[in-house]
Amino acid sequence: MKKVIDTIRSGTRIAICVTMLLAMLVTTTGRMSFAEEIDSVVASVDGDPITSHDLKNPSAITNGPTSPMSMGAPDKPEGALKTAIEQKLLEEESHQYASKVTDDEVDRYIQNLEQQNHVTDEQLRAQLRTQNISYDEFREKIHKQVEAMTMIDREVRQKIVIPEATIANYYKDNPDEFTTSEEKFKLAQILIAVPADTTPQHLEELRQKADDVHKQAVKKGADFGSLAGQYSDDDSKTKGGELGEFAPGDLNDAVLAAIKNSKDGDISPVVKTKYGFHIVKVEEHQLPGLKPLDQVHGQIREKLMNEQAKGAFQTWLDNDLVNRHYVETLPQ
Repeated sequence: MKKVIDTIRSGTRIAICVTMLLAMLVTTTGRMSFAEEIDSVVASVDGDPITSHDLKNPSAITNGPTSPMSMGAPDKPEGALKTAIEQKLLEEESHQYASKVTDDEVDRYIQNLEQQNHVTDEQLRAQLRTQNISYDEFREKIHKQVEAMTMIDREVRQKIVIPEATIANYYKDNPDEFTTSEEKFKLAQILIAVPADTTPQHLEELRQKADDVHKQAVKKGADFGSLAGQYSDDDSKTKGGELGEFAPGDLNDAVLAAIKNSKDGDISPVVKTKYGFHIVKVEEHQLPGLKPLDQVHGQIREKLMNEQAKGAFQTWLDNDLVNRHYVETLPQ
């Protein structure tokens, strides 16, 4: 006789990293043989079955949002079952957010993935083809990921309040986290290269091109990495223009003069060197000493938010989410 599961409220807690909940892993799911598909049903969520095959092959049930990231597979069968049930609960609940996700949000999510992995759209599509995944299938998976992101944001993160006093106390108690020993610049660039044998007319054309790109770069809402991928002649274009960190002495004199008084996020004027015309973005300017609280306020808030979200997510899953769905297990 079927019985409503109660053990989902107890047992080993899955290690959760809410900030990684939606991390995209582009993988292929192997085809099951007919013999493998015929398997015993061990549980169900809202009538959707979970089989013993699912417990042995967790990827078989991850067609929707990925479950909270666990630190490896559970050691015991009951742990695997609990994980599978949680996976189904998340998938069922996130369906309710499908209409709240727009195509523009999916596009932005894919663009962010490309930037984080330093690949162009063409490279991403080529990678998908090598794995026999169509772009439409990929977009559908991303859509489900964004559904889950929206769900977690509304159900968990938006309900967490980080008091200003808590942020101030963390800053006061952890000065080492916000202290820099030497000045550093974290930079990205767009380079409009100038050939050594260029003519004055061509030089002026390249200067105008650099000015046009600079206007786009400083425009509110412009994505510097995308512009680098589109216009830059430097090898860093495949990484969204990212160059890394530099001490002042490592930089070209003209570039240093253009950015020495910059703040995080500033974009330099067009800088001419022997290599061409540079448009430099100062992603981070670290000055020696303790950073002011206003510079690290968002960083502290995000860290504290993520720490609280871990426990809040599991509490929401174990209490609210379980009560919204009908979960059954079958005796084995």
